[in-house]
Amino acid sequence: MENLVKINRLTSEMKSNIFAWLFLISLVAIACSHPPPGRGAGEVESSQLTQSSFKVETVIPNLEVVWSIVWTPDGRMLFTERPGRVRVYENGNLRPEPLFVVPDVEPRGESGLMSIALHPQFASNHLLYLSYAYNSNGQQVRVARYRETPAGFVDRKVIIEGIPAAQFHAGCRLRFGPDGKLYITTGDATDRELAQQLNSLAGKTLRLNDDGSVPSDNPFVGQANARPEIWTYGNRNGQGIDFQPATNLLWETEHGPSGFDGPGGGDEVNILERGKNYGWPVIHHRATHPGMESPILEYTPACAPASGMFYRGSMFPQFKGNFFFGCLVGTRIIRVALNGRQVVSQEDLLQGKYGRIRDVAEGPDGFIYFSTSNRDGRGSPAKDDDRILRLVPTSITK
Repeated sequence: MENLVKINRLTSEMKSNIFAWLFLISLVAIACSHPPPGRGAGEVESSQLTQSSFKVETVIPNLEVVWSIVWTPDGRMLFTERPGRVRVYENGNLRPEPLFVVPDVEPRGESGLMSIALHPQFASNHLLYLSYAYNSNGQQVRVARYRETPAGFVDRKVIIEGIPAAQFHAGCRLRFGPDGKLYITTGDATDRELAQQLNSLAGKTLRLNDDGSVPSDNPFVGQANARPEIWTYGNRNGQGIDFQPATNLLWETEHGPSGFDGPGGGDEVNILERGKNYGWPVIHHRATHPGMESPILEYTPACAPASGMFYRGSMFPQFKGNFFFGCLVGTRIIRVALNGRQVVSQEDLLQGKYGRIRDVAEGPDGFIYFSTSNRDGRGSPAKDDDRILRLVPTSITK
């Protein structure tokens, strides 16, 4: 009987140890499956204190929700403001009157006038592209092409329209690729199921020829019940895209769930590739699923990435090839150092100093320009917001 009691005690201790080990293993598994906020698998935090290498200058104050910034070959800065204005900054001065006002823009919520892109041959053909929301039985997004002339914008041509939109999740970033095609990000228009439906333009990346026609090598050309314009799908609300120098990979920033449509956070950095499914709403955050792409980087709590730019200039040699994007909720610029597809490090710049940061763009002078979005109804504007500012090397003195 005594031996039986000993055996029972030993068995109980063994069970207790097994449960303890199983509990420990589960904790390790949870920790591995949920990396620290803003870090991807194998990614390390930057230890370089680079913020001492630049100063910040205000270029243009007293603006309103500057969404997108580009430069013409003759050195003029063109930028969009959400209410529908295209503005021009030239010879060190902001032209008082807009260069162009979109007549039918719908500026509510996160939509309005969004991205501007110049045709790759803008110097000779003077063509530029605008994405904006309009109202036609509800909010939708249109991309239109114009020709800039001394008399104004003429020869309007609709490139694509009828893209589902809403007060939230309307996209819409434009970028020409090295292949000469126009890439367009779209939001899910707060109807999450549309992102997985190939017969809808919502929650996608689109790829078009410069005249709006569909390239014959798009992945879903000829497929029944699929829109041929689609390049990728399963995207929730991409607002930043740029092509990585040397590799020509298309990198994207994307907003994750807002709480009403999934656990908060889960903002993403992705590499967008032909025909791939990026999972929304089936997967998000760091979840995985066969046939779906998980993000390269994930941010929880949310940072709300609103742009994306690779630095190609020479004024900041230490930033060459780095990926930059502005954060709205996160009130900072994030700099990501890469080696091809691999994330080497990342660093937060200007944390909390300028409020909500939207676009980040490289100027022809090699400086890094960025815009604030503090007058969009969600920020706390400074007296001279919104602004376009720039990072200038500290070694440069006036």
